[in-house]
Amino acid sequence: MDDDQGTTKDAASDTSSSLMAEREAFVRKYLRKGVELTEQLLQENESLRTELEELRSHNANLTAQVKSDDAIRDLLRTVERLEQEKRALLDKSAQLEQASRRYEGRYTAIEQELNDLANLYVASFQLHSTLNPVHVVQHIKELLAQLVGAEGFVVYLLSADGTQAHPVGFEGVAESSLGPVAVGQGAIGKVCATGVSSVKQGDPLGKGSLEEPLAVLPMMVDNQTVGAIAILALLEQKHAWVQVDQELFHLLGSHAGAALLSAHLYQKHPDALTAMGGLIENLR
Repeated sequence: MDDDQGTTKDAASDTSSSLMAEREAFVRKYLRKGVELTEQLLQENESLRTELEELRSHNANLTAQVKSDDAIRDLLRTVERLEQEKRALLDKSAQLEQASRRYEGRYTAIEQELNDLANLYVASFQLHSTLNPVHVVQHIKELLAQLVGAEGFVVYLLSADGTQAHPVGFEGVAESSLGPVAVGQGAIGKVCATGVSSVKQGDPLGKGSLEEPLAVLPMMVDNQTVGAIAILALLEQKHAWVQVDQELFHLLGSHAGAALLSAHLYQKHPDALTAMGGLIENLR
């Protein structure tokens, strides 16, 4: 009996040990699986953490990129605005430049007109500044040389009978080639007869001669021809007539003869008051 009881106890003990072993094995197995699962979860968590960091970094990069794109767009808009302002300024500058050129051209024209008026004033003043016939002829010569730019010319006066024109002043012409001109003959004689000026046109005008002058201007007094001015050559730097020359021709034609006549009549009297004798009666 005792042996049977001992055997039964041993069997029970073995069964209990087997159960403990299986229990421990089961616990270890599931603990190991828990550990493995935990480790797997930790790894996945680490992987997710890494992926999260990558996403955060990528998101930061995207945010920076968006901000950069916005900055670029703002910069492009600024550049476009500046380009528009630049074009507007260039257009304004071009308009101002055109206006400046117009004003400059107008200023030059006005300056030239004032210069021409000054020349005409000087010419008129010179012709009537003396009552000496010799000085009047000298002034005519100076005006032709300095204002008209004539290098060769001859001043003629008609004889009392009006049939011949005699040279009384000249420049740039050989004296031996000069002599009386029959009124109505040749270029000079025809102008003396008709009282109509003859002015050659062209650019350059070239050289003239006594037979074919560059210009012949009648000197008129009270619509009557008293002489003529023949221009034969111009200074080297002048190759054509300019606008003021026509005005000078008209002034010389209408004033030179009157200045010479006044100076000639004045020479018959000893002074100005004597020369004015009878003027008051004539005015009345």
